[in-house]
Amino acid sequence: MEKISIDDVELHLSAPDDVSMSWIGQEDLVTQVLAAWLVIGEDDLPLSPRLLGKPGVGKTTLAYHAGRCLTRSVYLFQATMDTRPEDLIVTPVISEQGKIKYVASPVVSAMIKGGVAIIDEGNRMSEKSWASLAPLLDSRRYVESIVAGIKIKAHPNFRFCTTMNDDASTFELPEYIHSRLQPQIYIDFPERDEELLILKSNLPFADNEILEYVVEFLQTAHEANERYSVRDGINIARYALKRLVESGERLISTDRKKRTAQYLKEASSMILDTTASEYFKAMINDIDREK
Repeated sequence: MEKISIDDVELHLSAPDDVSMSWIGQEDLVTQVLAAWLVIGEDDLPLSPRLLGKPGVGKTTLAYHAGRCLTRSVYLFQATMDTRPEDLIVTPVISEQGKIKYVASPVVSAMIKGGVAIIDEGNRMSEKSWASLAPLLDSRRYVESIVAGIKIKAHPNFRFCTTMNDDASTFELPEYIHSRLQPQIYIDFPERDEELLILKSNLPFADNEILEYVVEFLQTAHEANERYSVRDGINIARYALKRLVESGERLISTDRKKRTAQYLKEASSMILDTTASEYFKAMINDIDREK
């Protein structure tokens, strides 16, 4: 764990995240995030966008991908309703020698190293926790750690964003926080071609036929204003594939098509709900009519 000293206080930095996340399609959204982070003059400051959308549309993936486009380290912090201000800044822990060790959060580690900090599901976090980041998100560009008794300034290359689900949040954030989290970038469900590419990228071992079934389900569900996401589709396809492999079946006939649709129907009811399974029930009926 890397260490750094600030005002004679030794901080242990968190490691950046190195995860397998690939953003596919909707390049304009990447451009919007990068534009928000751009600094165009000596007196300019980067913005701190919030990425808003339904669960599973790829908000975290977009933020992570944009951060890597800057060729900088990316630090992820998962917000919860129990997140405390010290969790966001510096946490004291007891070391092996019985002494207090100060551990910098992923946000503060990104500040110090000039990386990108992403707070995931930021609307799960209370106003008290967000208030501790208020000076970081305006022209002051610093945070204060009460437990360590130090002020920490952000590196000029530091960038920040948060993701927020477009649903009922645990906490209603006040205007002074929202005004700091700008611009708002909305991520909607992808188009059919992009959604199919996402499925193929995440399920390279899947037959095209099962992917077509799943993308047809997703697109039909989007048109019906259902909240089912491509992440749901990936999980449904993955479980149905496991069922197929477990039974040793292959897509070689109409009967296999029907069995695949049945497994998808089963997976959708287990992963989502009975409403989702009705979409695959209609596919099974279409296959029966083809016979």
